[in-house]
Amino acid sequence: MTALTMPAQPGRDARVRPVPWRKMGWVTWRQHRLTLAGVVAVLGVASVYLYITGEQLRHQGFVSYGAGTGLTLTAALFQVIPPLIGAFVGAPVLARELETGTFRFTWTQGFGRARWTIGTLAPLALGVTVLAGAFGFLFSWSYGPQIGVKYGLSPLAGLTFDLRDVAFAGWTLVAFAIGVLAGMLIRRVVAAMFATLVAWSALAVVTGAFLRRHYEAPLVTSKLNLASTDWNMSSSWTRDGKRVSSSTINQVLEKVGVQVNGHGQSVVKGSPLGNMSPTQYLIHHGFTQLTSYQPASRFWPFQWIEEGWLLALSLLLLGTAVWLVHRRAA
Repeated sequence: MTALTMPAQPGRDARVRPVPWRKMGWVTWRQHRLTLAGVVAVLGVASVYLYITGEQLRHQGFVSYGAGTGLTLTAALFQVIPPLIGAFVGAPVLARELETGTFRFTWTQGFGRARWTIGTLAPLALGVTVLAGAFGFLFSWSYGPQIGVKYGLSPLAGLTFDLRDVAFAGWTLVAFAIGVLAGMLIRRVVAAMFATLVAWSALAVVTGAFLRRHYEAPLVTSKLNLASTDWNMSSSWTRDGKRVSSSTINQVLEKVGVQVNGHGQSVVKGSPLGNMSPTQYLIHHGFTQLTSYQPASRFWPFQWIEEGWLLALSLLLLGTAVWLVHRRAA
């Protein structure tokens, strides 16, 4: 029975002198240097674009329509970077070894299964996280002064929040971890890559739509005009301390010739309100509008909260992958 045909068993790592960690790091570099070079190239090109854009915006001294459109397009494009790193860097690490069968040779060397897995995953995880962190801070430097200045985009908005500062590093690391675990469970490179894209996208949608808004309890105010940088979450009407339904509000407005269309916009059919807007009319007649919002000042607390749970989830996923390699890889 040769090393290539001998099954790898959980309790039978090679009884030889363990390879030093520094040599394992060198092996990891030799195996994955082209992959890391690809990550550096992609983030490098994007970084050059961000630097040029940031310089142009600062020299303009004002926010143009083109700058706002450019921010939207750039943010939408850069959202795909973390899941692509997870799919092309994380997913093949273990899946390729398992799919090709080379794990039977690799894990019978002097590395030991757990040491080999940790020695492979740790440098890659650290590398993509550091690169992503630098990219996130560059994104904030480039577009940060424009967010919320003219277009009412809150720094907490999902369009850009996870692309900035430490959050981008967290999302990239968790994408890598998802890819690694998917590769270990599925044991096929292409299938693991697809699963990584789906799982990361689902996590991002759930976070943006439901989780992030609850990092801290929202504030409630009766002010009509919030700062453009605040995250306006919801609004409701009350009268005498009791909540009033939207149908009641519509009935009150209809009596003075105002209709609310299907998009929630007021359409004035007559002119009995004079110079008052529908909102001012309601307030003048004893109604109070309450707005639930997250202030822009919570940007950094939200960043660290998101980075914290993403880091914890990443360590859990990577730890599970190491455990599976040690226990169930045969």
